[in-house]
Amino acid sequence: MNAQRYLYLSSGIVSICGIVFQVLYGAAGSYLFGDSVLYYCITIGLFLMAMGIGAAVSERLKNWLVTRFVQAEFLIAIIGGFSVFGLFFFSSFFDQGTAQVYLYIVISLTGFLTGLELPILIRRVQEIRADISKSTARVLFFDYAGSLIGSIGFALLLRPALGLIKTAFLVAAINAVIALFLTFYFQKEIRRPALHKLSGVLILLLLGWGFLYGEKYAAAFEQRVYADPVIHAEDTQYQRIILTKEPNDVRLYLNGQLQFSESDEYRYHEALVHIPMALAKQKRNILILGGGDGLAVREVLKHDQVENITLVDLDPAMTDLANTHHELLRLNEGALKDDRVKIVHADAFQYLQENEAFYDVIIGDLPDPNNEGLNKLYTTQFYSLVRNHLAPGGKISMQSTSPVFAPKVFWTIHETMKETGLFTDSYHLDVPSFGNWGFTLASREAIDLDNLQVSDDLSFLNEETARALFAFGNDTDAVIEEEDGGTFDIPVNTLNRPVLIQLYQKAWQDY
Repeated sequence: MNAQRYLYLSSGIVSICGIVFQVLYGAAGSYLFGDSVLYYCITIGLFLMAMGIGAAVSERLKNWLVTRFVQAEFLIAIIGGFSVFGLFFFSSFFDQGTAQVYLYIVISLTGFLTGLELPILIRRVQEIRADISKSTARVLFFDYAGSLIGSIGFALLLRPALGLIKTAFLVAAINAVIALFLTFYFQKEIRRPALHKLSGVLILLLLGWGFLYGEKYAAAFEQRVYADPVIHAEDTQYQRIILTKEPNDVRLYLNGQLQFSESDEYRYHEALVHIPMALAKQKRNILILGGGDGLAVREVLKHDQVENITLVDLDPAMTDLANTHHELLRLNEGALKDDRVKIVHADAFQYLQENEAFYDVIIGDLPDPNNEGLNKLYTTQFYSLVRNHLAPGGKISMQSTSPVFAPKVFWTIHETMKETGLFTDSYHLDVPSFGNWGFTLASREAIDLDNLQVSDDLSFLNEETARALFAFGNDTDAVIEEEDGGTFDIPVNTLNRPVLIQLYQKAWQDY
């Protein structure tokens, strides 16, 4: 009976490890390559297909079943343990396509070996207990129950506490421990048990080294991706934050995407903030969605009429960094510490659904719509919520990516905001670190640009340049010619039909 119990327990534990590896691979792919739904779909599809192949191959294994199970666990431990570490290596030294192929191979191998395990366990339990229906049902029960524990544990405990690299090494070590335990308990059924025991110990030592030092070496790999020295690297519950610095230029990256460069961020933030502030009837109550670095808040605080600023940012680690890191404090001038600033850590969509306040100016300093989680912040549903929180005479400005590099994305955002009944106008400027960048201005009332008057004390904007931002050339206007000679029919982006993601990925794949 003890043998049965240990096999059932092993089944549950390795199932937890298997599902953790699945979600880990999906998370790593979405972190490094974007589009979380795509990479989770690829991970699940490849993993399950490979499991099926592994299950079919297991029929050919007739003898030494426990030995085969132990060997499969040792291989999973090595492949899974070094999976994310290797992904950082390939992402740093090779192109994105090569790194993606590496990830697909790792997913397939892990799935194949996982598919090999369960039939072996079922057959071994059957040998101990003749009732195959009960043995199969119990092994599958532990497998499915373990999947629930593994997926929730990864999201709530492992990823926030350890990050991706340490999680991979820890979970792999659990696989190795299970295999080593079974090697000792079933040593009479293990072919060359001494060799397997030694192998298990060496694998655990290797995984222990990876757990202790893997992040350090991965950080060295990652440094190759960035032109400047990395001065801060952090995996949060929501994203990977990187700060780099060279003389006179601090840069912030989120999930590998540049957010600002010290050398020219003032251009972006002045255009984002001061255009709607100049046109709004009142400037007392301001809402900023995103902008956890505090730079947009810094610009808003230049207006004396401001009484309250609500900053809604999903990631507390980002606002904490902006409030504590000396380089960010220097750049944002300690803006988040101002008594008029209220920081809310929440999803912007959910915040607008649950909050009933009205705002004179609403500013969207949100990341680009490169995955489903961000896409919802560029839909008619979201812009309708924004509209419903805008006070009479108020103005909205939303960063809208580049009208030069991604014109279809830019004008789709414009059209989506317009679909909600808002009056809209678009403007753009050159930000050297990004190229030509665009924004969408919106209001409940018709927008009168004749009233656009900005302060002369800004680093970039003045009245003349502010008005010029609303002019578009023939290659950036809303009439976009297709390769077949027709014109692009600008769509509307919704939760049900997230057309913006595909447009965004296609636009930026060559940049």
